[in-house]
Amino acid sequence: MEPQVASDSVKTYREGLASAIMCSVWWGIMPIYWQWLRPIESSVIIFYRILLVAVVCLIAALFKYSINEILEPLKDKKLILTYIAAGIIITVNWSIYIWAVNADYVIQTCIGYYIEPLMVCIFGVVIFKEKLNMYKKAALGFALAGVAVIIIYFRQVPLIALGLAVSFSIYAAIKKNLNKPPILSLLYETVFLAPFALIVIIYLEVTGQGAISSLGSGELYKYGLLMFCGLFTAFPLGLFADAANKINLFVLGLTEYISPTLSLIIGIFLFSEPFEKVQLIAFAIIWVGLVFFSYGEFKYYKLSKENLNEG
Repeated sequence: MEPQVASDSVKTYREGLASAIMCSVWWGIMPIYWQWLRPIESSVIIFYRILLVAVVCLIAALFKYSINEILEPLKDKKLILTYIAAGIIITVNWSIYIWAVNADYVIQTCIGYYIEPLMVCIFGVVIFKEKLNMYKKAALGFALAGVAVIIIYFRQVPLIALGLAVSFSIYAAIKKNLNKPPILSLLYETVFLAPFALIVIIYLEVTGQGAISSLGSGELYKYGLLMFCGLFTAFPLGLFADAANKINLFVLGLTEYISPTLSLIIGIFLFSEPFEKVQLIAFAIIWVGLVFFSYGEFKYYKLSKENLNEG
């Protein structure tokens, strides 16, 4: 490899790694933003988020793509229905997350995002008949054990965590064969729901049930903060897309664990959510599973790279 080519390759990798870390850090500290929006109701925030994500993605798409490039995929009715389904499911995921954060369940959302990649594996096996290696089987076993500890001790199912993991896994399954750029994908997923969201927002604001009426005179700046929720959703996705194009999926997957780890720290030390020893034990069991999962992914990546070099 020539020095200049090697230098460019290293530079590209560093840029991709920086994007991946920034993306995960951004997602990890987002609970602070959502709690800043109190006392605006979570349901109101969701409708604003749907509308503003669609607006931000449309503006970004118009800068990057031609009108024909944006509209071409929409000629396929089956594809439209797929994106509408994906949009509904990701909205369910967003709704669970924002409600949970504002209801002081940040720690439980962390459990959801730790077990999410393992839940995606389960969906891969059930729906797409994918095979699990021994590392993924071990990881799933530990994840189920961690959840079981919580169920047995608290005598209740961690519905928020499972709701987040399951809804995102369904979303991932729907999008498995959709290869559109992230900005266009998110545009298609929200643009069909945006008119409905706009109607609901207008109704809520006019009837005194919306964001503005819930804020006191000294809190109106929070409405300005709310206007950034579309940008704050789309921006990290742009970073994620940049990272996916510049670093391997194994490293990208590892950086995703930064997000729930930061949120866990924020939930415990900033929001002072109760964190008992049994929860620490459950997290530890799940983390052991993630070590198995990550090691298995590393071995698979290494083997794939060797096969590619031999080819």
